Amino acid sequence: HAKMLRDLAAGNGWRLMQEGDLFVMFNHQSSPRGGDELVAPNWWMLMATRKTSRGTVTLNSMLSLDPATLGSDGYRELLQTGESFHGEPNIDRQHPHDFFMQLSASWRMPLSDSTNLTVSGGPVGAPALGPTAFMHRASALDNPMAPLTHHMVDSTHVSFGVATASLDHGPWTIEASVFNGREPDEHRWDFDFARMDSVSGRLWFKPTPQWAFQVSTGHLVHPEQFEPGNGQRTTASASWTRVNGTTIDAVTAGFGSNDGPELDFVRSGAFVEAAHHDGTHTLWGRVEILKIDPHIAGVNGAAFSVGAVRDVLNRRGLEGGIGAALTVSALPALMDPFYGAHPIGFQVFFRLRPSAHTVNMQ
Repeated sequence: HAKMLRDLAAGNGWRLMQEGDLFVMFNHQSSPRGGDELVAPNWWMLMATRKTSRGTVTLNSMLSLDPATLGSDGYRELLQTGESFHGEPNIDRQHPHDFFMQLSASWRMPLSDSTNLTVSGGPVGAPALGPTAFMHRASALDNPMAPLTHHMVDSTHVSFGVATASLDHGPWTIEASVFNGREPDEHRWDFDFARMDSVSGRLWFKPTPQWAFQVSTGHLVHPEQFEPGNGQRTTASASWTRVNGTTIDAVTAGFGSNDGPELDFVRSGAFVEAAHHDGTHTLWGRVEILKIDPHIAGVNGAAFSVGAVRDVLNRRGLEGGIGAALTVSALPALMDPFYGAHPIGFQVFFRLRPSAHTVNMQ
């Protein structure tokens, strides 16, 4: 599922891999609801894998210093919602991730030459729900901004308490999870454990190393801190990734919907994103169409983003690049008094990451 560009280490039967990103960026969001700021979204992941006579063991850890570099309410992003701050919905901001983003383990056991059973889980992890989270997608690796559809598609990638079982046979994989579906609170340095009473299921179809399709659904028990009721999240996605030497091309399309009999509003959205990396240059784009959160207006809207990065540093195990991004939003005229006729956001940033990173093929 991942192509290693370079091994970090191999010893005592363990294979170590890492990936991560640090974006030091000037972020401008227009309109009275925007502003200017200097922030640094970041995360780092270390994975250790070892093959044994009874299967493959994998240990995963993922950490983020967002609580220190973004603050408790995150960075500005027009039309973004998700999680809470001081007991209120966090609106027009992307929340920071918790310090502990993943602490999990898995054991993949062969049942036959073409069939494997995998059991996984841990205090922090991702249940079988949604596509690969945005920060791991090859189509979004150099984009510093979270998708506006994040909380309709892949926000459960940080869940405090997860257990998953999966069965793969040829190109097919079926998975089921029990997990804590409640969103983390604004205290980002601790664990937010609660009952593992949410459930999900996901089906993957990977006909070739380049293509991956998934459909998933999950019943989330009281996911929103400020809004009572259970929710049903349903997602579908398709991705294509091609790696040819130092050239990487990737496209991902996805849809997500949050619904439920106890919720008074259906949140839904779709996105298409693509990236082309060639040597020291990366170009990317993203289009999102969504039903804007009712805490803002409950209307339809769209956002169009483009960006580029040029790598200028590659030494001592680190690679750095200078980049810029632009987002233009399209909203109904009734939103003009709050966001202006054509709200925009732009970023100028320096991106730093380990030279030995992974490209996710899901």
